[in-house]
Amino acid sequence: MNKTDFIESIKNRTKQLAVDIILLYNQIQKTDATRVIGKQLIRSSTSVAANYRAACIARSQKEFFAKMSIVTEEADETLFWLELLKDSKLASEDQLRPLMKEALEIVKIVSKARKSSGSN
Repeated sequence: MNKTDFIESIKNRTKQLAVDIILLYNQIQKTDATRVIGKQLIRSSTSVAANYRAACIARSQKEFFAKMSIVTEEADETLFWLELLKDSKLASEDQLRPLMKEALEIVKIVSKARKSSGSN
């Protein structure tokens, strides 16, 4: 896979994760807890996708590093909220497992991309 295809692949994956999380939120029973966690989860997952897109058009290496730092942090936060839903049994493991797997993979990918960008 060349660099352009890789970038598009991650753009698509981050956007799809956000869409899947929105769909999950629409399916789960609404309680005070699921509303709070769900909104935080939607905010963090959509931020991953939006900030990754912004990183892809960064005007400098420094800007790229800054955006990828946000993406990494938001992806990890997304994973946290998914874990919280799982641990508190507010959503089924079957619903959460693929989302958690994808969120973890995205954390690893963007973290590595950020580190290899050369800005420390």
